[in-house]
Amino acid sequence: MSDLFGLAFPFFGLILLGYFCGRRVKLPEAGLAWLSFFIIYVALPALFYRIVAQTPFHELANPAFILAVLASTATMSLLALGVGLWFRKGNIGEAAIALTAGAYANVGYMGPGLTLAAFGQAAASPAALIFATDSVFFFTVVPLLMATRGRGESLGHTFVLIAKRVLTHPFNIATLLGVLAAALEFKEPDALSRMLDYLKNAAAPCALFTLGVTVALRPLKRVPVELAPLLSLKLFVHPFVALVSLSVFGPFSPVWEHTLLLMAALPPALNVFVLARQYHVFVEEASTAVLLGTLSSVVTVTLMLYLLRENLIPLSLF
Repeated sequence: MSDLFGLAFPFFGLILLGYFCGRRVKLPEAGLAWLSFFIIYVALPALFYRIVAQTPFHELANPAFILAVLASTATMSLLALGVGLWFRKGNIGEAAIALTAGAYANVGYMGPGLTLAAFGQAAASPAALIFATDSVFFFTVVPLLMATRGRGESLGHTFVLIAKRVLTHPFNIATLLGVLAAALEFKEPDALSRMLDYLKNAAAPCALFTLGVTVALRPLKRVPVELAPLLSLKLFVHPFVALVSLSVFGPFSPVWEHTLLLMAALPPALNVFVLARQYHVFVEEASTAVLLGTLSSVVTVTLMLYLLRENLIPLSLF
């Protein structure tokens, strides 16, 4: 149990440290701008490039695993969309953000560092595939749902916007470059390799600390009634749906299955709030979902780590 605590504490400790600093230190939110830029455009892309480029290419070509991830994410999105539509009385814009609160796991900030620490370098390939699949899915589905609100944008314009965001997202570009490097067996010069290692090692601490600060700067005014079912879907139902999906499309390597189950158990991504602010809808609710989900995941993710480490979860239901 002590090694499990030692594994989980640094990740949640950094989030809580950021949260504490955000609540106690009176600095403007604008101060996060350059740190957020460094994380999104420099450090995390370096992390994704590094872990993918160092993985044998044949491990990345795994369409069955991609289908398992997609089926799990799509199922959770449908359930969360139903909850959002029910509580928001058919408001498609608010329900679209509620969908992300119930289905979009924190596979960018928390996922890579936690899975690599828990399962080693073998988790790099599935972690990258999960991130890329979820990114493409949510950056496609949310704009499409928003376009149905009838705000004057044509469907063609929406598809162009989706393609632009998916193809130009720094995480996706880094993952694609990593795939190309793995396919060509490209090795960086020593100086560049060391710089990439510096950036890779900075990604998780900076991202987790920033997540804590960002959540702290969103004061909790009230807890919307729909957050209880949405967070229950995210933290409890999502791992079970992922297990069913793995059973249908598998079998896979135990490390790959453990990686998907752990990432499915992660709390709502910070991008839930980013999307809400971008579309000016469900903003307070999204902020609260990220805050409460992250705090609750201290218990639920640690429990999932324990179950996986002790092999208490069957890797196939059939």
